Amino acid sequence: MGAPQFTIVGLDHLVLRVRDLAAALEFYCGTLGCTVEREQAALGLTQLRAGRSLIDLVTADGPLGERTASGGGGPNLEHFCLSIAPFEERALRAHLAARGIAAGATEARYGAEGEGPSLYLEDPEGNRIELKAAQRAGER
Repeated sequence: MGAPQFTIVGLDHLVLRVRDLAAALEFYCGTLGCTVEREQAALGLTQLRAGRSLIDLVTADGPLGERTASGGGGPNLEHFCLSIAPFEERALRAHLAARGIAAGATEARYGAEGEGPSLYLEDPEGNRIELKAAQRAGER
């Protein structure tokens, strides 16, 4: 198998399901010093700035949190996102397909470096991973 035609630049964000948003905000903001960057109440999503990265909190009973809670349980980690460069969709899809990995639709999504194209895939254990285009300085 050939080497990928991209490089992981860093962790863009991770998404945690939370049962008690207020307690999570107190911990991540009050204790660890994160700040609220963006809220999307309709999705049950609160995005916290953690240095160059984001920690996204999704309420367990909200639209995003319910997606992972089939049967009332579900993983605490909704997904994590890796920034990659370059994000050349055709080459990336060919690379993944050659390894038998299906990828979701490419869409513009918001992350630690701003809006940009990304897609989702799963690892062999079923963990959801987002690959997102790294933004160059000045593009944010």
